[in-house]
Amino acid sequence: MKQIDRLGSLGLFDARVPRYTSYPTAPVFLPQVGATQQAAALAALDPDDPVSVYIHIPFCERLCWFCACRTQGTQTLAPVEAYIGTLEQELTLLRDILPRGLRMGRMHWGGGTPTILPPALIHRLARAVKAVLPPADDCEFSVEIDPTMVDRAKIAALAAEGMSRASIGIQDFDPLVQQAIGRQQPFDVTRACVDDLRAAGIGSLNADLVYGLPHQTAARLADTVDKVLDLAPDRIALFGYAHVPWMSKRQKLIKDADLPGDRDRFALAELAAERFRTAGLEPIGIDHFARTGDGLAQAARSGHLRRNFQGYVDDRCATLIGLGASSISRLPGGYIQNAAATPAYVQRIEAGALAGARGHMLGADDLLRARAIEMVMCDFRLDLGAMRQAFGPRSEVLRADMTRTAERFGDLVRLDGDVMEILPEGRALTRIIASAFDAYNDTGARYSQAS
Repeated sequence: MKQIDRLGSLGLFDARVPRYTSYPTAPVFLPQVGATQQAAALAALDPDDPVSVYIHIPFCERLCWFCACRTQGTQTLAPVEAYIGTLEQELTLLRDILPRGLRMGRMHWGGGTPTILPPALIHRLARAVKAVLPPADDCEFSVEIDPTMVDRAKIAALAAEGMSRASIGIQDFDPLVQQAIGRQQPFDVTRACVDDLRAAGIGSLNADLVYGLPHQTAARLADTVDKVLDLAPDRIALFGYAHVPWMSKRQKLIKDADLPGDRDRFALAELAAERFRTAGLEPIGIDHFARTGDGLAQAARSGHLRRNFQGYVDDRCATLIGLGASSISRLPGGYIQNAAATPAYVQRIEAGALAGARGHMLGADDLLRARAIEMVMCDFRLDLGAMRQAFGPRSEVLRADMTRTAERFGDLVRLDGDVMEILPEGRALTRIIASAFDAYNDTGARYSQAS
């Protein structure tokens, strides 16, 4: 049997499993956990431990058809400016709850399109955050950049506020593919954006690509990869397109017949990954690549690679505070998600309450399995010895799962005493293998395909 046939027989093309940017995953969250638990957890934070901050800007001038993010279109800045005012109100609420002396170790602006903000609003938002959570000396500030929605004035404003990493949305440079996903973005526009970012002193650039898009072929993706490498990013995220039209209605504009088949889709991912490796980038986890000196590569080598809602990160902050509509906070006791719809979020904040609308408080088994799944996703291995050091004897509950996994996946997985390792030829199945340690597999949630 060919390797691809074997991977297919083990679920590569049929399994629908989470991406495990959290555990438990969002479908497990319940409305019984909300603003009350959010306030208590925030008040109990240790001021000596810096926190990460994520800010969601849910506005776009154009709604890309492939995107399943929580966003809304706007042709004016009026709703954007009003939203910044609501974020300022949310920050005021936080100021009255957070312990004095708490500092910010990381900040990330995502969307939507953060670069829809003009310079004045960039300064206003950044300064409002810093007034409540002063940045630590080594604070990193990253922003998702749409090259078609940024100019030198915006870049200068972001740089002045301390942006140290820009994450550039690319997806694919082929005009036919761009037309099919509703995202026109010429290469020369992206090149100019990169040049402006470098000229402004932004030291780290990340590029986001997507495989499995409509009309994508090996030749077209290879051309895109060559263009991306010419931009010389420090990191690359290579995401598989998640076709979930039942969740994101705009994806109904993408015809199923235009999407590559399962095997072609897998071949596209392999093609791009091989070209990145040949170019000297180190593979990180299942879908990231980084230059040797980049912090992500260093974290992978040292065992400090982590996974959160931004994908793979080298962020060592234990707490993530999410601000804005639909943002999810990772707090010591669990996860809390703000009201997802922007009007509902605004209503809660204007009523003088935090916006937490649903969540999940972590029990002992959750904490254990969350770390086990993170190890599988980040390191392709699960070490019971390390788990016992962190969680004690209860870690033994994982042994049965490890044994069943080794039996199911055969020589694609090595089980040697306390250590289970996914071998290179089996790493395409990593999300499926991680799901073997998920105690919430029966939620009925619909996920994207594993490949």
